[in-house]
Amino acid sequence: MRPRSYLYVPGDRGERFARAGERGADALVFDLEDAVAPPAKDAARAAVAAHLRAAPAGDGPERWVRVNADRLADDVAAVTGVALAGILLPKATPESLRRTDSLLLDAERAAGVQSGSVAVVPVVETAAGLLEVAALSRGPRVQRLAIGEADLAADLGLVPGPDRAELAPHRAAIVVASAAAGLVAPVAPVETDLTATDDDLAASTAALLRQGFRARTAVHPKQVPVINAAFTPTADELDRARAVVDTLDAAGSGIAIDPRTGRMLDEAVVRSARDVLARAGSG
Repeated sequence: MRPRSYLYVPGDRGERFARAGERGADALVFDLEDAVAPPAKDAARAAVAAHLRAAPAGDGPERWVRVNADRLADDVAAVTGVALAGILLPKATPESLRRTDSLLLDAERAAGVQSGSVAVVPVVETAAGLLEVAALSRGPRVQRLAIGEADLAADLGLVPGPDRAELAPHRAAIVVASAAAGLVAPVAPVETDLTATDDDLAASTAALLRQGFRARTAVHPKQVPVINAAFTPTADELDRARAVVDTLDAAGSGIAIDPRTGRMLDEAVVRSARDVLARAGSG
């Protein structure tokens, strides 16, 4: 099952590294970019690299690193190793994605890990990246896309309201590009308002799920259980999904009638049911 939650961990807060793995997130993102002031970036890179070298491969949540777009070569070379699942590439463009792939090939070779084993999640957060989202979705190593709405809104001159409706078409563009390329559904933007209640966070995350996202970034551990719950189907949803799949399978044709609701079932309905099962790790 792909991660539902990606918890950012500031790269210059080494005292948080070990505990971050106990917060319930499916993936950790050691952040060398926005969370770290420029004077501390070299030390943060060294600290994250040392932590990853000491971490056992395959143990606990996936480990990712958000690198700096302007320090790409140094960041990629330092953090690549057996414990690294992937790179979050900020302000992604097709050119920076190709460069990241090339740098990762060299870094994997130097670290003695399998070529191509490190994945990339391009973060769409500029107008240039948004215009090239189809190319990004089909780029090398791309596992899924993500959206960075604070930077994107600033780049576009948007002033989002409470429901962030101004960003809806750009969210849709990323979901469409992901689906067209056959990628895992994209990662939704972080909730930066730490005063938001759990109910507010759950509601906004549920809305993002309806819009086509299947994961979300978090900047605080308290956000993780809410995000995980929002992207995990309930028992009733799983029962309904299994019943839909079983009914169409038993019909032996492309169309069936749901005996409980009288609703016509076809492959499109079943695809949605299978998505529910997949989100629970049952697909």
